Amino acid sequence: MTRFDEVKVTFWDEGPYGVQAPLTEVDVEDAERQLGVRLPSSLLEILRLQNGGLVASDWDAFPTAVRTSWSESHVPLDGLMGIGRREGQLSLLDTPYLVEEWGLPSPLVLLSGDGHCWIALDYRFCDRQGEPSVTWFDTDWDTELNLAADFRTFIEGLTSAATFDAE
Repeated sequence: MTRFDEVKVTFWDEGPYGVQAPLTEVDVEDAERQLGVRLPSSLLEILRLQNGGLVASDWDAFPTAVRTSWSESHVPLDGLMGIGRREGQLSLLDTPYLVEEWGLPSPLVLLSGDGHCWIALDYRFCDRQGEPSVTWFDTDWDTELNLAADFRTFIEGLTSAATFDAE
Protein backbone atom coordinates (compact mmCIF):
# COMPACT_ATOMS: atom_id res chain seq x y z
CA MET A 1 0.00 0.00 0.00
CA THR A 2 1.39 3.42 -0.97
CA ARG A 3 1.43 6.37 1.42
CA PHE A 4 -1.29 8.00 -0.71
CA ASP A 5 -3.49 4.89 -0.38
CA GLU A 6 -2.84 4.75 3.39
CA VAL A 7 -3.99 8.34 3.84
CA LYS A 8 -6.87 8.02 1.37
CA VAL A 9 -8.59 5.12 3.12
CA THR A 10 -8.66 6.93 6.49
CA PHE A 11 -8.80 10.53 5.23
CA TRP A 12 -12.35 11.52 6.18
CA ASP A 13 -13.71 12.20 9.65
CA GLU A 14 -17.32 11.47 10.54
CA GLY A 15 -20.03 14.08 10.44
CA PRO A 16 -22.09 15.87 7.80
CA TYR A 17 -20.32 19.27 7.87
CA GLY A 18 -19.11 20.22 4.40
CA VAL A 19 -20.26 16.99 2.77
CA GLN A 20 -21.82 17.33 -0.69
CA ALA A 21 -23.95 14.76 -2.53
CA PRO A 22 -21.98 11.74 -3.83
CA LEU A 23 -19.74 12.75 -6.72
CA THR A 24 -20.71 11.76 -10.27
CA GLU A 25 -18.80 12.03 -13.53
CA VAL A 26 -21.27 14.70 -14.65
CA ASP A 27 -20.42 16.71 -11.51
CA VAL A 28 -16.71 16.46 -12.31
CA GLU A 29 -17.21 17.51 -15.93
CA ASP A 30 -19.42 20.44 -14.89
CA ALA A 31 -16.93 21.56 -12.21
CA GLU A 32 -13.98 21.42 -14.61
CA ARG A 33 -15.96 23.40 -17.18
CA GLN A 34 -17.04 26.02 -14.61
CA LEU A 35 -13.58 26.33 -13.07
CA GLY A 36 -11.77 26.18 -16.42
CA VAL A 37 -9.23 23.60 -15.23
CA ARG A 38 -8.62 19.87 -15.11
CA LEU A 39 -8.83 18.68 -11.50
CA PRO A 40 -6.09 16.30 -10.31
CA SER A 41 -7.03 12.62 -10.44
CA SER A 42 -5.72 12.15 -6.89
CA LEU A 43 -8.17 14.79 -5.62
CA LEU A 44 -11.02 13.11 -7.46
CA GLU A 45 -10.07 9.73 -5.94
CA ILE A 46 -10.53 11.18 -2.46
CA LEU A 47 -13.74 13.04 -3.37
CA ARG A 48 -15.23 9.84 -4.81
CA LEU A 49 -14.90 8.26 -1.35
CA GLN A 50 -16.68 11.24 0.24
CA ASN A 51 -17.48 14.48 -1.53
CA GLY A 52 -15.98 16.98 0.91
CA GLY A 53 -16.18 17.29 4.66
CA LEU A 54 -14.05 17.16 7.77
CA VAL A 55 -10.59 15.62 7.62
CA ALA A 56 -9.65 12.93 10.16
CA SER A 57 -7.34 14.11 12.93
CA ASP A 58 -4.54 11.84 11.66
CA TRP A 59 -4.28 13.99 8.51
CA ASP A 60 -5.29 17.52 9.57
CA ALA A 61 -1.94 19.32 9.22
CA PHE A 62 0.81 19.87 6.68
CA PRO A 63 4.32 20.61 8.00
CA THR A 64 6.10 23.78 6.87
CA ALA A 65 9.73 24.83 7.07
CA VAL A 66 8.75 28.45 7.77
CA ARG A 67 6.44 30.22 10.19
CA THR A 68 2.95 31.16 9.03
CA SER A 69 0.25 33.18 10.76
CA TRP A 70 -1.21 29.86 11.83
CA SER A 71 1.84 28.20 13.38
CA GLU A 72 5.61 28.01 13.61
CA SER A 73 5.70 24.67 11.79
CA HIS A 74 2.50 23.69 9.98
CA VAL A 75 -0.74 24.73 8.30
CA PRO A 76 -4.17 23.26 9.11
CA LEU A 77 -6.38 21.10 6.92
CA ASP A 78 -9.53 20.78 9.02
CA GLY A 79 -11.74 20.15 6.02
CA LEU A 80 -11.62 19.66 2.27
CA MET A 81 -14.28 21.19 0.06
CA GLY A 82 -16.17 18.91 -2.28
CA ILE A 83 -17.98 19.60 -5.54
CA GLY A 84 -21.62 20.61 -5.33
CA ARG A 85 -24.20 23.21 -4.36
CA ARG A 86 -25.52 22.01 -1.00
CA GLU A 87 -27.02 25.03 0.77
CA GLY A 88 -24.85 26.46 3.52
CA GLN A 89 -21.77 24.50 2.44
CA LEU A 90 -18.78 25.92 0.59
CA SER A 91 -17.52 23.91 -2.36
CA LEU A 92 -14.81 24.04 -5.00
CA LEU A 93 -17.44 25.71 -7.20
CA ASP A 94 -17.33 28.78 -4.92
CA THR A 95 -13.70 29.43 -5.90
CA PRO A 96 -14.32 32.26 -8.43
CA TYR A 97 -16.35 34.28 -5.91
CA LEU A 98 -13.94 33.59 -3.02
CA VAL A 99 -10.83 34.42 -5.08
CA GLU A 100 -12.35 37.79 -5.96
CA GLU A 101 -13.67 38.41 -2.43
CA TRP A 102 -10.29 37.77 -0.78
CA GLY A 103 -8.09 39.28 -3.50
CA LEU A 104 -6.31 36.03 -4.33
CA PRO A 105 -4.34 35.43 -7.54
CA SER A 106 -5.78 33.37 -10.36
CA PRO A 107 -6.15 30.67 -11.62
CA LEU A 108 -6.64 28.79 -8.35
CA VAL A 109 -9.05 26.19 -7.05
CA LEU A 110 -9.59 26.63 -3.32
CA LEU A 111 -9.52 23.40 -1.32
CA SER A 112 -9.80 24.56 2.27
CA GLY A 113 -9.80 27.78 4.25
CA ASP A 114 -11.69 30.45 6.11
CA GLY A 115 -10.96 33.67 4.24
CA HIS A 116 -7.87 34.66 6.16
CA CYS A 117 -5.95 31.58 5.04
CA TRP A 118 -6.49 29.20 2.13
CA ILE A 119 -5.00 26.01 0.73
CA ALA A 120 -5.41 25.93 -3.03
CA LEU A 121 -4.56 24.11 -6.22
CA ASP A 122 -2.31 26.66 -7.92
CA TYR A 123 -2.52 26.67 -11.71
CA ARG A 124 -0.43 29.83 -12.23
CA PHE A 125 2.71 27.92 -13.18
CA CYS A 126 1.19 25.14 -15.26
CA ASP A 127 -1.32 24.87 -18.04
CA ARG A 128 -4.97 24.83 -16.86
CA GLN A 129 -4.99 21.20 -18.00
CA GLY A 130 -1.72 20.49 -16.17
CA GLU A 131 -0.87 19.26 -12.68
CA PRO A 132 -1.17 22.19 -10.24
CA SER A 133 0.98 22.71 -7.18
CA VAL A 134 -0.59 23.17 -3.74
CA THR A 135 -0.09 26.59 -2.14
CA TRP A 136 -0.96 28.23 1.21
CA PHE A 137 -2.32 31.78 0.90
CA ASP A 138 -2.42 34.04 3.95
CA THR A 139 -4.55 37.12 3.29
CA ASP A 140 -3.74 38.71 6.67
CA TRP A 141 0.01 38.56 6.09
CA ASP A 142 -0.30 38.92 2.30
CA THR A 143 1.97 35.92 1.83
CA GLU A 144 1.94 32.63 0.01
CA LEU A 145 3.87 29.44 0.59
CA ASN A 146 4.28 26.55 -1.82
CA LEU A 147 3.39 23.38 0.09
CA ALA A 148 3.72 20.61 -2.50
CA ALA A 149 4.48 20.12 -6.18
CA ASP A 150 1.12 18.40 -6.70
CA PHE A 151 -1.97 17.25 -4.80
CA ARG A 152 -0.82 13.65 -4.35
CA THR A 153 2.45 14.83 -2.77
CA PHE A 154 0.44 17.17 -0.54
CA ILE A 155 -1.75 14.28 0.67
CA GLU A 156 1.31 12.09 1.26
CA GLY A 157 2.81 14.84 3.44
CA LEU A 158 -0.18 15.24 5.76
CA THR A 159 0.16 14.42 9.45
CA SER A 160 -1.74 15.02 12.68
CA ALA A 161 -1.84 18.53 14.14
CA ALA A 162 -1.43 16.83 17.51
CA THR A 163 2.21 16.15 16.63
CA PHE A 164 2.77 19.92 16.80
CA ASP A 165 1.05 20.51 20.17
CA ALA A 166 4.36 21.26 21.89
CA GLU A 167 4.66 24.58 20.01
